[in-house]
Amino acid sequence: MPEPRDRAGARSTPAPQRTEIEQRILRAAKPLFAQQGYRGVSIDRIAAAAGLSKQNLLYYYPRKELLYRAVLGGVLDVWLSYMDALSQREDDPAAALREYISGKLRFSFEHPDDSRIYANEVISGAPHFADEIERRVIPALQADAAQFRRWADKGWCRPVDARHLMVVLWAATQAYADFATQVCLVLGKPKLERVDMAIAEAQLVDMVLRSMLLPGTPA
Repeated sequence: MPEPRDRAGARSTPAPQRTEIEQRILRAAKPLFAQQGYRGVSIDRIAAAAGLSKQNLLYYYPRKELLYRAVLGGVLDVWLSYMDALSQREDDPAAALREYISGKLRFSFEHPDDSRIYANEVISGAPHFADEIERRVIPALQADAAQFRRWADKGWCRPVDARHLMVVLWAATQAYADFATQVCLVLGKPKLERVDMAIAEAQLVDMVLRSMLLPGTPA
């Protein structure tokens, strides 16, 4: 049987192997983009970290921007999955907010590079990813805002501009990744531990639930 080839006639890579190599490239690229930013990282450096030749890497990602966007897309997939917590617990706002805050803090603790890559892109004006933020983040934020309005209509939470509330929650939770060095200096320890996330979660959840939910809210 002849070997599979792509449309240009080049030898193609079987799908499972291609997926594994693409994931290896993404894993190698992520910490480099997080530490040095888009401009500070070369394709040669990423290829070396992935254990591939530059030519081989370019077969999978012909341009650095495509690779960068793939990394950001993966970050966004995880982040948006946590935003779904509010709609998944529509009849239990306390549990929904607790799970959302817990999920975002866990994301910062377990995937700090993901958070830093996204933060660096946004801080620089989102030159490579603004279209995806508009296409995916804005609708998710609007859905969460609508959920808060439904809770307010039922008398379960105070009327609030949920867009600003969500921005505050993003900042509060992502700070443990984006500003981990400062947090460690404040806490007087070399690195963050799970106990720090537990304390942050308990305090942030308590603050939000006390300020947002009204008596009689399902719990």
